[in-house]
Amino acid sequence: MNFTYSNPTQIFFGQGQIASLADAVPTNKSVLVIYGGGSIKKNGIYNQVAKALTKHTWVEFSGVEPNPTKETLDKAVQVVKENKIDMILAVGGGSVIDGAKYVAAAANYNGDGWDILVGKHQVTSAVPLGCVLTLPATGSESNMGAVITKAETQDKLAFMSPFVHPKFAVMDPDVMKSLPERQLVNGLVDAWVHVCEQYITGIHGAMVQDGYAESLLKNLFTLGRDFKNRDSDMWRANLMWTANQALNGLIGSGVPQDWATHMIGHELTALWGVDHARSLAIVQPSLLRNQMGNKKAKLEQMGKNVFGLSESEHLAELTIQSIEKFYTELGVAIQLEDHGEIKSNAVDKVVKQLEGHGMTAIGEQQSITIDRSREILEMAIA
Repeated sequence: MNFTYSNPTQIFFGQGQIASLADAVPTNKSVLVIYGGGSIKKNGIYNQVAKALTKHTWVEFSGVEPNPTKETLDKAVQVVKENKIDMILAVGGGSVIDGAKYVAAAANYNGDGWDILVGKHQVTSAVPLGCVLTLPATGSESNMGAVITKAETQDKLAFMSPFVHPKFAVMDPDVMKSLPERQLVNGLVDAWVHVCEQYITGIHGAMVQDGYAESLLKNLFTLGRDFKNRDSDMWRANLMWTANQALNGLIGSGVPQDWATHMIGHELTALWGVDHARSLAIVQPSLLRNQMGNKKAKLEQMGKNVFGLSESEHLAELTIQSIEKFYTELGVAIQLEDHGEIKSNAVDKVVKQLEGHGMTAIGEQQSITIDRSREILEMAIA
């Protein structure tokens, strides 16, 4: 497949790189610093950012949630408009950065920002955006995608625009020192599924993309098995950089991409508040089994090249079992149990959401119909 690839995000990677904000952010620009629940004030990141911005004019907006909501972000949009903000600096993980992308795009639009998510408005400009990554997982710090939730209607939708591609990203692995174990696990799983969505499709002969994807998967597999050594500079740096490379656009260039696991997983998060990464781990094994006919050859390739499995009649199934083992050894469930209602109702709810969002033919071959999604959910929901 022909492709055009560009990644304009300048990366400042390594210990102490938050200080580089002093030069990365122009001193003649007014800045809005957006962050989450305040953990950056407890772990010292806020102070490092403030020190780097001593010569800058800036205001702040806090309270962006995990799975950021339109309702909260619209308040930040007003701050940008009222203060004539020239640049946005997101300090946080994927949720904060995704939220900042929405703010950047919506602030340059006179209508309801949700129009961007439902396709009523095509983004044509945005407030320039930079970020300080505090949680490696989504790769949002150097891509043009964002996922936003409308709490009022329990809708969780994505948008993509080159106009919200961050101008720069500060990636200091030291910020991970204060992260809870659960968030580190989520980061591993999220990055893993991001690679899988671009890799477990069909045989296409794109050697660079396949080889790079397999290297990233092997990195994450190794980091998972070595989770006991997560409090080391090497472990942190490798997770941060691998998660970035998993979704910076390179391994998906010129090859088919799936993303059905995400489309279904988003509904679990919107309905029951399941952690994003954990929703993916719940959906993915069932989806792979359901789509075995389309994905068998690639699963066999993954089994041999990532997990080191031997050729066998059941290699594709053994690969799925290896993925499940990877999750369970990290303490991540592979079935949704905590949905608070009978299984049939839970399945119906997700199917209704998928239909409402137009997700009636998803996957790299558009082969996952509503009926197929229902079959997947029957397996994935306890």
